[in-house]
Amino acid sequence: MKKNINKHYLWALAVALSSLTFTSCSDDEPAAQGDGNGSLAVGESRFVVAASAGDAVYLLTAKSLDEGQITAYQDGHETESSSNWIFYGDRYLFSFQYNDGAQGTGFSYRLDANSGKIVEAQQYTYNRTTTYGTWGENVITSSTNAGSVEHDAQGNYAYYLQFNYLNVNNATSRSGSHIAENFLGNGERVSFAGFVEANDKLYTSVVPMGMSHYGVNTFPDKVTDPKYVTNHSGGSGSGQYTPGMIPTTQYPDSAFVAIYSGDNFDETPVIARTGKIGFASGRMRSQYYQTIWAADNGDIYVFSPGYGRTVQAESIVTDKDGNTYNLYRVQGQLPSGVVRIKAGETVFDDSYYVNLEEQGNHNPMFRCWHAGGSNFLLQMYSEGVNGMAGTSAPRNELAIFNGPEGKLTVVTGLPGADQISSFGTPTNANGYVYIPVVVKTENVPPTIYRIDPATGIATPGLQILSISSVAALGSLSAS
Repeated sequence: MKKNINKHYLWALAVALSSLTFTSCSDDEPAAQGDGNGSLAVGESRFVVAASAGDAVYLLTAKSLDEGQITAYQDGHETESSSNWIFYGDRYLFSFQYNDGAQGTGFSYRLDANSGKIVEAQQYTYNRTTTYGTWGENVITSSTNAGSVEHDAQGNYAYYLQFNYLNVNNATSRSGSHIAENFLGNGERVSFAGFVEANDKLYTSVVPMGMSHYGVNTFPDKVTDPKYVTNHSGGSGSGQYTPGMIPTTQYPDSAFVAIYSGDNFDETPVIARTGKIGFASGRMRSQYYQTIWAADNGDIYVFSPGYGRTVQAESIVTDKDGNTYNLYRVQGQLPSGVVRIKAGETVFDDSYYVNLEEQGNHNPMFRCWHAGGSNFLLQMYSEGVNGMAGTSAPRNELAIFNGPEGKLTVVTGLPGADQISSFGTPTNANGYVYIPVVVKTENVPPTIYRIDPATGIATPGLQILSISSVAALGSLSAS
């Protein structure tokens, strides 16, 4: 919910930070960018920064990302807390709060031409969400949840993919569902990770997640080895399991992409499969991050971190009563890599594969974004394969990947990896990719860095005062 914060405190903090960072009004000093909340011409655009100061969340506007300063006091619109942000073109910014499995309320925002301010446009109610994107006139979300309809003879309910369609034109929302069990024909329940609109189709990565109790009982022939079915309880959070299920996928070294040709998830998609990479998804707890993107020419590039390697094939676990059990799982072998589906095709390009760990600093990737043309910005695990397990694994390196060339270039010009606290989601403008960078150094404000995709060189630009973290970056046109 919206948190109130003393505006005088923010102004004082902004002034204090400015005086600590800049001691004179030289030509090198970043200029303030405040618009004074004046009116804008319809269609005139501003960059929008989603940021936080303590518990308060703000949407700030800026004319340029290359220089200057903005503050929450002068340029910010206080809004609801959110864990995910998505721009619908340059018309709306949508926010979603991760509610730990519960139903939530989402909001959309627009840039008002009359006031020059960010204002709330629409409000939506939606089911739990773990991934999101756009499809036609809708912002769409998806998650996988235990159902209450279909069940096996023992009363175990099947899991379902649940969808939300949030219409941007009439502010309506509707939901849908599709059984998640045996979605790929291998008996496992699945989740989606990211959505890409291209070539008049929708592409999404399908992540297999093992077999539920319903799956084991309904598709016993899909159990590749009985030892994978657990005889004990264990795990935590989204990885929790109980006796009679297979808690992790039996197919860690395959990637699947579902391709839809219509306008909703009721149809049966075409499934493209490759054994050159593992499943295509970044992962943080139960959130699935998009690692499938379209180049400007419509080619679909599919990236995998290679998480299958972090699973132990055999381990001994202890339950809460001190009993020990053997846990058997399928361990992946494939490194972090990239494959491609050519524009207009529904199968993977057999001639294309890139091992990301053979280039740069030999690190695996965590997540990625389109960076214009056939370039992609990759966030990397900065301590190699051995450092990619766990929610606190360092992910403080960036790299540019050029699809046709298959070339990875480590980004230079950023603060040291040991100084970086977090990255926000980036945006593309003027042939560059811009990304928010927050550092651990006291009194150094979050800064937007401009990265040249051709060279991988990063240059510091806009500074954001009176802010502690930056979540997302994009632009809106006034309406």
